[in-house]
Amino acid sequence: MILYPAIDLKDGQCVRLYKGEMAQATVFNDSPADQARAFADQGAEWLHLVDLNGAFAGTPINASAVEAILAAMSIPCQLGGGIRDMATIEGWLSRGLARVILGTVAVENPDLVREAARAFPGQVAVGIDAREGRVATKGWAEETDVLVTDLARQFEDAGVAAIIYTDINRDGAMQGPNVEATAALARAVSIPVIASGGVSRLDDLIALRDCGAKLDGAISGRALYDGKLDLAEAISVLKAG
Repeated sequence: MILYPAIDLKDGQCVRLYKGEMAQATVFNDSPADQARAFADQGAEWLHLVDLNGAFAGTPINASAVEAILAAMSIPCQLGGGIRDMATIEGWLSRGLARVILGTVAVENPDLVREAARAFPGQVAVGIDAREGRVATKGWAEETDVLVTDLARQFEDAGVAAIIYTDINRDGAMQGPNVEATAALARAVSIPVIASGGVSRLDDLIALRDCGAKLDGAISGRALYDGKLDLAEAISVLKAG
């Protein structure tokens, strides 16, 4: 199971939100590229990037910060937020991004996800963000009646590389991940699932690893910034497990 350190970008800075609220953002680093280097130096194998402004705007906003990270990194990076058309997908992948994450568009235009997954095998993931089992879109600002599992199953034969599942109520709250819901999703589909939201300590990662369903990875943000989770130790434990 891969541990993905998260770099959430707001107004060019590295921040963390509390339960997805843009008004409750804590700035952790003015230089996202420096933060990316720090994670890489601690042994990170991947980075998880989110353009928070872009998620609300529907178009990339923090492109310069993402480009600075890509220029500084030799490890692969995945990015979500504001990626809602083929031109943007092609643009990011051509600039060295390893994987794009399609969230809102997966609900509003699933055919685009399938088209992109065919065009760029292994480089397109679906981001499913949910409250109480129902999918939220547009930077988590709009809630739908779409169930997480129903959306995920739409892409079973699409060739997507992974599903990034975020429990919004756990995100940034340091209350532990929703292991039960994440495991249920992983058992419901054959697509690799990456857990996001609430990972606050090493025991949370172990619980996800040992949940009884195969998870491809887990994302952690605030716990790493607050020092509650040691990245190098966590990577070592997951590899040993």
